[in-house]
Amino acid sequence: MATIGNSFLNLADLYKMNGDGRDIGDVVEMLHAVNPILKDAIAVEANLGTTHRTRIRTGLPSVTWGQLYKGIPQSKSTYQQVDDTTGFVEGLSTVDKRALDLSPNPAATRLMEAKGYLEAMSQEVASGIFYHDVLTTPEKFKGLAARYNKLTGGAASRNVINGGSVDTDNTSIWFVTWGADTTSLIYPKGSQAGIQRDDKGEQRALDGSGNPYYVKEELFTQHVGVSVRDWRYNVRVCNIDISLMKAGSVDLYGLLRKAYYKFEGRRRARDMGLRDSNGAGVDNNIEPGSTAIYCNSDVLEALDALATNKGASDSFIRLTPREIEGEQVMTYRNIPIRETDALLNTESLVS
Repeated sequence: MATIGNSFLNLADLYKMNGDGRDIGDVVEMLHAVNPILKDAIAVEANLGTTHRTRIRTGLPSVTWGQLYKGIPQSKSTYQQVDDTTGFVEGLSTVDKRALDLSPNPAATRLMEAKGYLEAMSQEVASGIFYHDVLTTPEKFKGLAARYNKLTGGAASRNVINGGSVDTDNTSIWFVTWGADTTSLIYPKGSQAGIQRDDKGEQRALDGSGNPYYVKEELFTQHVGVSVRDWRYNVRVCNIDISLMKAGSVDLYGLLRKAYYKFEGRRRARDMGLRDSNGAGVDNNIEPGSTAIYCNSDVLEALDALATNKGASDSFIRLTPREIEGEQVMTYRNIPIRETDALLNTESLVS
């Protein structure tokens, strides 16, 4: 059974594999804190340089009842070819060499400065996974919202749930299944996944007056894109009005229920008859990948408030704590919920 972090190499694993031993463990743990997607995302190498080409099945072959002395009509699946591109984000850390000479631990001083760049890049990539679109910013990559951006029209619109807002202070909740055949991050062929650190050593720099001084430079680069091979394994709950939600007027659990029953992984887990160690059915352990629910802190607080106010006769399915990889997380129907403020409260209406 596919449990997050056990059966699949996630981005954190690849960071550690690609590290050069310079406090990479500390960096990975820090990135965990600022970008929870790092806990879950699967990264695969693009198969066409900076582009990843996939074939998505759009139709099944036909079958027929047989008759004696009758042939079998020929049929085949139909496919759509999709090309996803990668982009890269960079940051250049410069620390005055004189400051390093005065520091009792120059390496720690450089790492402290580097963490600011790492966090900024991590937040930018996390935001991009949801919101980037090559139609408006061709230097970036195509994120999830650009694929799940219609209530009607197109196959993926079937997995877009309308939260009912008519205003402009909106957010979304996402079910995302990470796996090689579902949704994955991609990186260029022949390169490495994750943030790469390149120590440029001592460099000559100029101050605002054009006077020279010396710095130690470190270049940070991440090449990344998103590939969605099977849209059925992701669901977006959009048009959630923040003001109404904070007032308790949005049925968040009703929306989660609708999303859950649109989610293909639920049926796969049910049909496979998966069980946990206690023999109970487990809906999250899905053959094609591992699923997490993403929302921002305002949504998570509202979900918690609704759960806190439940009465003795309330039989609704609420959030429940669960231990995953030694960490206590809140779950909905055994699916872990990840809090990420990469999801905005200012989304436009999806129509």
